[in-house]
Amino acid sequence: MNTNQNGYHRVLFRLVGTKSNRAAIGARVTIRAAGVKQFSEVRGGGSYLSQNDLRLHFGLGTAAKMESVEIRWPNGMVETLQNIAADCIYTIEEGAGIRDTKALPSPGTAAPAGVH
Repeated sequence: MNTNQNGYHRVLFRLVGTKSNRAAIGARVTIRAAGVKQFSEVRGGGSYLSQNDLRLHFGLGTAAKMESVEIRWPNGMVETLQNIAADCIYTIEEGAGIRDTKALPSPGTAAPAGVH
């Protein structure tokens, strides 16, 4: 278990396609946080007989929120979300926005004694 206590924030997005493919393969997410722009794309596989995590993971450094999150779905539709908090796993459904939010442990939280 990684018990790094640097206080940096992160966020994960799980995309669910409705008009595009259900796994949202090919969807591109662009975030803007603390003046930094990052993007990632949902990919189906990485190599022979392998599978990547379909969730998109972004490190946000000291930024506790994202100013904007833009999702470009495979069918060409674009959704934009504003002022999204860090340290969560967001499930976003195509055309419907955020459907579920699961909080991640706060940055800098150490594991309980005896747990590694």
